[in-house]
Amino acid sequence: MADAVSNVPVQSGAVEAKKPLLGLSFLENLSEMSMLRQIGLLVGLAASVAIGFAVVLWSQQPDYRPLLGSLAGMDANQVMETLAAADIAYTVEPNSGALLVKADDLARARLKLAGAGIAPADSNIGFEILDKEQGLGTSQFMEATRYRRGLEGELARTVSSLNNVKGARVHLAIPKSSVFVRDERKPSASVLVELYPGRSLEPSQVMAIINLVATSVPELSKSQITVVDQKGNLLSDQQELSELTMAGKQFDYSRRMEGLYTQRVHNILQPVLGSGRYKAEVSADVDFSAVESTSETFNPDQPALRSEQSVNEQRQSSLPPQGVPGALSNQPPGPASAPEQARQQAAAAGAVAPGQPLLDANGQQIMDPATGQPMLAPYPSDKREQATRNYELDRSISYTKQQQGRLRRLSVAVVVDDQVMTNAAGEVTRTPWTADDLARFTRLVQDAVGFDASRGDSVSVINTAFVADSFDDAVIDIPFYSQPWFWDVVKQVLGVLFILVLVFGVLRPVLNNLTHAGKGKELQNIGDGDVELGDMDGVDGALANDRVSLSGPQNIMLPSPSEGYEAQLNAIKNLVAEDPGRVAQVVKEWINADE
Repeated sequence: MADAVSNVPVQSGAVEAKKPLLGLSFLENLSEMSMLRQIGLLVGLAASVAIGFAVVLWSQQPDYRPLLGSLAGMDANQVMETLAAADIAYTVEPNSGALLVKADDLARARLKLAGAGIAPADSNIGFEILDKEQGLGTSQFMEATRYRRGLEGELARTVSSLNNVKGARVHLAIPKSSVFVRDERKPSASVLVELYPGRSLEPSQVMAIINLVATSVPELSKSQITVVDQKGNLLSDQQELSELTMAGKQFDYSRRMEGLYTQRVHNILQPVLGSGRYKAEVSADVDFSAVESTSETFNPDQPALRSEQSVNEQRQSSLPPQGVPGALSNQPPGPASAPEQARQQAAAAGAVAPGQPLLDANGQQIMDPATGQPMLAPYPSDKREQATRNYELDRSISYTKQQQGRLRRLSVAVVVDDQVMTNAAGEVTRTPWTADDLARFTRLVQDAVGFDASRGDSVSVINTAFVADSFDDAVIDIPFYSQPWFWDVVKQVLGVLFILVLVFGVLRPVLNNLTHAGKGKELQNIGDGDVELGDMDGVDGALANDRVSLSGPQNIMLPSPSEGYEAQLNAIKNLVAEDPGRVAQVVKEWINADE
């Protein structure tokens, strides 16, 4: 191989090295490249420089925060003039149209806009439409339409004033009044609310909107009002709203009652145990059922006379019995059963006419001992007595209506921390509370909440050790990466690192390759481009240190003669492996030279 290298023909005359273009060797190497490679290299360099500038600008860009979500309905010129006069940098986000300012200037920008009286303009038209001049020939239909439009605008403004409502539109359908009852139609209304992102309306708020619109339009009932949000969800389901509203009120009432009892426990235990030395929770079982009952009771042991009617009749006549005798008088009398004496007295009495003096058995007149006058035979008489009595038993009627929200059962749970004692040496010791102390705390809690055993109330007071320092106000250490200045520093550091990588990893190798690619071109072909080497052993010291290069589309560096046989052999092997065509051309030149 040494002989092959030494037999390379040497050029007859030495030529001077070609001067670099404009004194810059990389421009000469760049000019030797193909047009496509030159364009690709220039585009890559330009892109690298542009990316570097973009990274620098990104790292220096401040943190912008939204000042106004949108400039719709506002005087954009006035807003920008106010910010420019206050020397506040701003930008407009192209997608959403939001006005952004620096985070440090956000509060100052809001104060400047508020001081200038800049606020979003209301796009709804209210009753001010009636203040406009109307033509002389305005019809009644146009007047009614303007009034309805103004009423719709006023209602929309009122609904838009709610916190969760961004905007609203109200449509009223008011039919023309008729003198005929059968042709009368009721008005109706529909409300479209635009809510802020992430917000919603509570059922009570929807009912408030319905009541607001219903009371603003004459003869408008709540059932004829429809409320819809911007997503098309129906919000005015009356039955569901009433049920949810009632459930929400009951839940709030229970929570307020529990909070009241918890505050009572807190007021009684805090002076004794201290703040943070106990925890108390109260659970109230509230009965919201409505019960109405009516009862009527009777007491049979206490009858009372309610009314009484009595009739007493007595008839007496001085005439004997008269009239046609009946069937009984025509019959013969039956056998007597009375004693003989009584029959005799009856016969004697029957023999005396009514009103005549009575005679005894001796024929003497019978005298009345009271008056001293002779007793007369009685006249025929008729006597009748009748009585009607109404009694009333004792009765009581009661009507009971139980109030909703009655406390059915109360449960109280209290956990108490151990006693903390500090001795003279500063050592802290924890001691559990005794059973007597816990019993005292239990009685205090029972009296504070109005304990009722018949109602099924329960109060539990237990002692357990709390986690150490759980009652102390711990200072929250905000991590450094959550600080606002951290991300600004990170952006600048990333920008610097990217620039360094771009310069030393991309631009520098490219420039070095262009600059050092032409070094060692001491032997160039002048005429036909052949390379001739003299005898390696006969070259002087100056030529021995030179490196040989083969000219072509790309310059291939050969080792100098002083580097040794192994180096030259490896270089030639690499040359054969990389560019076998050029090696074949050299061998061909050798063969032609030998001939």
